[in-house]
Amino acid sequence: MSDPARTDTSASNPFTQVPIEITISVGKARPLVRDLLRLKQDAVLPLDRRVDDPVELYVGDKLIARGELTEVEGEAGKLAVRLTEVADLQNGL
Repeated sequence: MSDPARTDTSASNPFTQVPIEITISVGKARPLVRDLLRLKQDAVLPLDRRVDDPVELYVGDKLIARGELTEVEGEAGKLAVRLTEVADLQNGL
């Protein structure tokens, strides 16, 4: 529902057409350097998350949303993210 007090300037703002890169974080690993140096093809690097845990979406180092990994409908094997939480980027909350 639109708020008449809020003006949508996206049509007149040229920056709305600039592409950005979003990084999807599925987890972190903290191996020792010696273990990292021993990694070979097909090695498994355990992460700090479970398969069904939410992923985090970042622009730079700013967390902008969380979501669930899903497969793109009609495109077998291609990943997408279904958003479950979105930061209030307008108000910085």
